[in-house]
Amino acid sequence: MNKIVRYWKHILVISLGTIIWSLTMVRSGLLYYFGFGFWGANGHDGIWHLALARSLASGNFENPVFAGETIKNYHIGFDLFLALLHKLTGISVSNLYFQILPPLFALGIGLLVYWFVWSWRGSKTEALWATMFVYFSGSFGFLVTLLRDGVITGESMFWSQQAVSTLINPPFALSLIFILSGLIALQKKNLFFSILFFGLLIQIKAYAAILVLGSLAITCIYAYYILHTTYYLRVFLGSLILNLVLFAITKNDGLSTFVWQPFWFLETMMSYSDRLGWERFYSAMTTYKMGHIWFKGILAYLIAFIIFVVGNMGLRIVGFLYLIKVKIELVFVFIISIMMSAMAIPLLFVQKGTPWNTIQFFYYYLFFFAIFAGISFSRIKLNIKYYIFIFFSLFSVWSTLQHYLPKMPQAIVSAEEIVALTFLEEQPGGIVLTYLFDSDKAKVENANPPRSLYYYDSTAYVSAISGKKVFIEDEVNLNIMGYDWRKRRNQVAWFISNLDPVAGKDFLKKNKIKYLYLVKENSPLVGELLKLGPSDLDLKKIFENKKSIIYEYGQDFGSD
Repeated sequence: MNKIVRYWKHILVISLGTIIWSLTMVRSGLLYYFGFGFWGANGHDGIWHLALARSLASGNFENPVFAGETIKNYHIGFDLFLALLHKLTGISVSNLYFQILPPLFALGIGLLVYWFVWSWRGSKTEALWATMFVYFSGSFGFLVTLLRDGVITGESMFWSQQAVSTLINPPFALSLIFILSGLIALQKKNLFFSILFFGLLIQIKAYAAILVLGSLAITCIYAYYILHTTYYLRVFLGSLILNLVLFAITKNDGLSTFVWQPFWFLETMMSYSDRLGWERFYSAMTTYKMGHIWFKGILAYLIAFIIFVVGNMGLRIVGFLYLIKVKIELVFVFIISIMMSAMAIPLLFVQKGTPWNTIQFFYYYLFFFAIFAGISFSRIKLNIKYYIFIFFSLFSVWSTLQHYLPKMPQAIVSAEEIVALTFLEEQPGGIVLTYLFDSDKAKVENANPPRSLYYYDSTAYVSAISGKKVFIEDEVNLNIMGYDWRKRRNQVAWFISNLDPVAGKDFLKKNKIKYLYLVKENSPLVGELLKLGPSDLDLKKIFENKKSIIYEYGQDFGSD
């Protein structure tokens, strides 16, 4: 009891941080009177992880939203962990993903940050403040929206997500656990666990593996030439070998997924209306660039860079005070190497197909700078620092959390669709064909939340709930992983409007499509589900309710 009283501040910070982070997740995926509800990014990203984990739990590496193709260009570590937990415990993938793992991850990150800083710095006060900054830091976006529009929002105004959103990207959250664990093992000179934690990163979060391996390479060079030790070299080589072995498990295009496009984030931050949206500045900076007006161009891009960094950092900017009087040691060399790479890569490269994805490198910069900020803030002797921290934390947290607290979610799967998809789940294995996502129609119909997932985004919800492989679904992730999905999309569009029964049946047979899952109100054809009737295509209706119809194709392809 005395220890609890003594450490009440530490317990309070970690408990509060765990609760606040978890609020972005725990309400999603539960059954409400209207069906399943999904708040924020969980309406897309969460659905994808459910589909992939269920697929991995079935014992294969086939892409659940691109039937017949194996997973490629994707780190499956978190989803494999989720699948294994499901198999071992019998708890549903959805409950594990939304209700159980988020609080555990949030708690784990808080405890590990505290442990790491305490063991590194030898100060519980610095450890406490570092943990507080890791949990509650945010950007200056809310200041811009408050002054400009009179509202408090703008978490990703400068592109990067902030601390409170950590759990909506579970692979990122898990990678932080592994990096922190690796750092603690590194400090304790535990070679095996250092290699293990750093070596597994490639299949947890590939971005983290790139940063950590690069940082280990720099640190081992520094350690060898300055301190004349090869310990860090052994950690680097062991981690590199393990990462390369795990990298070969799934098909990957490697570094070819990155495209050289310097300052894309700076330009789009200025030009996009859902970011900072300073169009006059964007016009000026790009005009200088195209007109080779180098002095003004360099100055303009430098200002944009400062806005990008400072805007994203928010109160974490006090971390620069730590850098002024920093003592160069191996832990610092390791961390600063990660941070510099985490800043440089997204400023110079974008990801093929989805250019904004490389901003995830920058998440690691903000995470570690939060630790520096906590160390610096703990040294400030003025009591006003508590009020400053509370002010910025409250508004930063609210700018994110408000999207996860409304009574009604942004996206749903209706009760009728749940019944239909549950019925489909109980059927023998087979590939499912469903309607394509229609972005134009989604803008017109059901534009106000809550929206059915088929009007929300291109998601993996049919696969996620039914557990079946889908011919094509979730074009967003297919694009990220580099599949040639447009060809298959065109084939489905052709099939829906096709008038040739022979050609239609040939399409179903050739692609081994066993089921058609059709949502009535999402029909692309007025008053029709397909141009051809079920009998023309040898389709047998096996389910129907007010929302959905499920057909089974007559050919037998066996189970998957």
